[in-house]
Amino acid sequence: MTAGAVDGDDPFADVLIANGEHAKWFTPLAAAGVAAKGLALLTCMDSRIDPLAMLGLRPGDAKILRNAGARVTDDVLRTLVLASYLLGVDRVMVVAHTDCRMAGGTEDDVHRAIANAGGPDTTSLSFLTTTDQEESLRGDVRRIQAWPYLNDLAVGGFIYDLSTGALRRVV
Repeated sequence: MTAGAVDGDDPFADVLIANGEHAKWFTPLAAAGVAAKGLALLTCMDSRIDPLAMLGLRPGDAKILRNAGARVTDDVLRTLVLASYLLGVDRVMVVAHTDCRMAGGTEDDVHRAIANAGGPDTTSLSFLTTTDQEESLRGDVRRIQAWPYLNDLAVGGFIYDLSTGALRRVV
């Protein structure tokens, strides 16, 4: 198959076709890969969240990091070091959201749900669930602020309401 060709049995056919249309009209961003607004945003991978629209941003304005629950992991910290020293980031928003599967339940609940869905035994994994989303958000903000490789970053923690589209500052 040639580059750009789409096989009818390809599970990615729909998005590859859409990309072909996108590429016809694509114009590269003038930005040099830096965050034009100096912002890094960590939010949940939930597909109901459109990070750029949520903050009135455009492509190139911010570095977007996503994971389950918008949690500050070692990988997030590593990425923020690169973003702050090499990509123009001087502020970080950690944005959790209402109705998040990672908030309001326990690790055991998630492991059980995966097993019930036919998945493998995941008890060796930590999904960083929380039953107190606001306290977890405060702890994640503190973790960024305390990371010795990150200096002089403004860090805030917020909760995005999926039903209204409004942000509420927690910390």
